[in-house]
Amino acid sequence: MHIKPSAAIRKNYNEISELCKRSGEPVYLTKNGEGDLVVMDIEAFVRRESMLRLRESLVAAEESRLSGKTGYSIDEVSDMMKAAVREALDGRR
Repeated sequence: MHIKPSAAIRKNYNEISELCKRSGEPVYLTKNGEGDLVVMDIEAFVRRESMLRLRESLVAAEESRLSGKTGYSIDEVSDMMKAAVREALDGRR
């Protein structure tokens, strides 16, 4: 985890941008010693959003299963997983 004062974004934008891209991790910016903002590389953001959507889908499927709703065939699950993997890989590009 990288933590920088908020003034660093004004003074060292290129340095923070490079840090985000190189590490693939967000940079936490503080203001008066308290957490204020999080800055991250756009590719990392897209990957994170894709993973969150996938997790939401998995949770919804598990909730449906637990409530007794009928599930999917093996072929349907295989197709859905392939689509999710393609989406995640597209988010990395």
